[in-house]
Amino acid sequence: MTNEKELVAKTKKTIDTAKKKTTSSVKKSETKKKIVKTIAKKKTAVKKPTKKKTKKFSAYEGKTLVVVESPAKAKTLEKILGSKYRVLASIGHVRDLPKARLAIDVEHDFEPEYIKVRGKAELIRTLKGASDASQETLLASDPDREGEAIAWHLATLLEIDPKSKCRIKMHEITKSGVASAVVNPEEVDMDKVNAQQARRILDRLVGYQLSPLLWYKVQRGLSAGRVQSVALRIICEREDEIDKFIPEEYWLIDVDAESIDSAKRKYTLRLDKYKDKPLKITNVDQAKKIEQTIKSNQLTVDKFTAKKTAKSALPPFKTSTLQQEASRRCGFAPKRTMRIAQSLYEGVEIPGRGPTGLITYMRTDSLRIAPEAITSSRKYIEEVLGKNYLPSKPNEHTLKSKSQEGHEAIRATDPFITPDSIKGNLSPEQYKLYQLIWSRFVASQTADAKISRSTLICNSGDYSLKQSGIVVTFDGWGCLYPLGVKDTIIKPAIDGEKLKINNLVKEQKYTRPPARYLEAGLVKVLEEKGIGRPSTYAVIIDTLSTRRYVERGEEDRRLIPTKLGRIVNKFLVKHFSNLINENFTANMEEEFDKIESGTNQWRDVISTFWSGFKPNLDDVTKNAENMHPEPEYIGEKCPECNNDLILKHGRFGEFIACTGYPECKYTRKIVRTTGVKCPKCGEGELIRRKASKGKVKGRFFYGCSKYPDCDYIAWKNPKLQADQNISENLAEKENLETDI
Repeated sequence: MTNEKELVAKTKKTIDTAKKKTTSSVKKSETKKKIVKTIAKKKTAVKKPTKKKTKKFSAYEGKTLVVVESPAKAKTLEKILGSKYRVLASIGHVRDLPKARLAIDVEHDFEPEYIKVRGKAELIRTLKGASDASQETLLASDPDREGEAIAWHLATLLEIDPKSKCRIKMHEITKSGVASAVVNPEEVDMDKVNAQQARRILDRLVGYQLSPLLWYKVQRGLSAGRVQSVALRIICEREDEIDKFIPEEYWLIDVDAESIDSAKRKYTLRLDKYKDKPLKITNVDQAKKIEQTIKSNQLTVDKFTAKKTAKSALPPFKTSTLQQEASRRCGFAPKRTMRIAQSLYEGVEIPGRGPTGLITYMRTDSLRIAPEAITSSRKYIEEVLGKNYLPSKPNEHTLKSKSQEGHEAIRATDPFITPDSIKGNLSPEQYKLYQLIWSRFVASQTADAKISRSTLICNSGDYSLKQSGIVVTFDGWGCLYPLGVKDTIIKPAIDGEKLKINNLVKEQKYTRPPARYLEAGLVKVLEEKGIGRPSTYAVIIDTLSTRRYVERGEEDRRLIPTKLGRIVNKFLVKHFSNLINENFTANMEEEFDKIESGTNQWRDVISTFWSGFKPNLDDVTKNAENMHPEPEYIGEKCPECNNDLILKHGRFGEFIACTGYPECKYTRKIVRTTGVKCPKCGEGELIRRKASKGKVKGRFFYGCSKYPDCDYIAWKNPKLQADQNISENLAEKENLETDI
């Protein structure tokens, strides 16, 4: 009995001790969490204490550590800076808002909760150890708002006072550009950081509140965004215009005429006006009547004029115009353009020069050119092109709208590094883009082109006919960059002379609906309307495609809103028209600019937005009707259960599934046949597929149905390109992974 009592007492004592330890452990854990949360909420970092030196980081002792974003940039910089420096890459952001939750404390002045980016714990430890061991740490993230925010987050994690001279900005990765940046460190620009925070927090509030609403009211897996949804609205509104468009008939009348003298000068005139007013011919009867009138009257020269004009050089590129021209001239999507430009900015190895950044920073809305760059470009023009091509003073290019004047335009870092001189050191796509940037930059400082414009106006009764001509008399900057002028020569005519009509041609036409947007066209519209920033356009378009809101036309690559995209747009515009519109988005960009200039407080901007957005959101969540998409029936029955088959979308694209799911799990892939035999093996049929990996992810291509036995692929529709050259088709094959 005594032994039992002792055993019970001993057991009770053990349990009580365990409880005390558990309670103590929980308290310690809660205390630790509070400390971590407090550190995460610190707005600035304190000066780091005495550095701990370890053998692991002994290579950094007595050196200056430079932290950049990109490993490629780090590699280039380390070669330029020499042995007194060490360069490490943060590989983008090291701290950010967590993806799994809102992480914005709307009840406490919109305080953001930043955490270390997942998967970067070891990298951060390396950066911290290297920074502690180094004599000095310089933060050299990209010279824009995003880069400034990255510098601030790095300063926080590395325990560097952001008010110290720890921040350097490199607008070009050249020896002179890097040397200038290193000897002129600055404080972290907190106004620029706050502008980035305001954008990030506002976008988080919009995206993380609207997206779940779309899941509930429309369909799971959808997303909305402050800029993304406005871009979708623009695309959908263009599609609405196309749907409502009614073609109208009109006629053109051209007259082939010649002089009646021995010179027999030839002219081609187009009917232009009636009694000095613009004329529109709307039907065949009207066209025939005008034809008879012109033929029955004498065709007489009313006026011939010729005047010389100058065509000024185009400005150097900024981000948006580079994306547009790279699309037009190289066929590059904005995302691809920015990726290639990044590699040119970060630098390539050039024999005799070493690692060299070929262009200045590619995310900019400025047209400013540094004085030393103007000097070197003028030297190149004079020495290589000749004095005739050198203007008397430098060409100036300015923007009407506000730009980041601290930045430069996108230009070649050295005009004497011509594209052809380093062609062997560049990939084909790098060469194409560098050629475009280099030629536009040098052309921007070259003399005006000289143009001669001529106009011939003739009369026949009350009708006026016109022919225009243009001739380049001096190419000027056009020797480097296309002028966009095609010579059309008109031989001089004498006022009052008679012309003989040789032929009259009537042509029936119909008005066409407005064209869908190409990616470059959408970029242009977004910029003109002040929506978003050039650096975000590529991501916006890519997101619209990833979410299946838009798709690209097979041949013309124009952006077409999907059925789902139009439903999402209809819902958002109906319930959030004050948010999903051009004016709101453009006004917010102005607010961010004011925050960057120090005239606005970011918390005030967010608070004003939230006070109007939250009540509307709550009302829509409670009262708005659902807009679930109707199933897309394909008109077939399931071979296993005889239920209807529908078109569905999954992680790997479209597929066909049974409406009897989950009882019936029948599915099959969609095979889009072309009816064209494979030109390589002659046995398989070409079918349309979508690239799922590599640089061309998401792009449609045509491959042989006998794959992998036959690896033939073509980018263009084989019905239109039946004689496609096999070797040309296989050029990009190493970048392609099929989804067979």
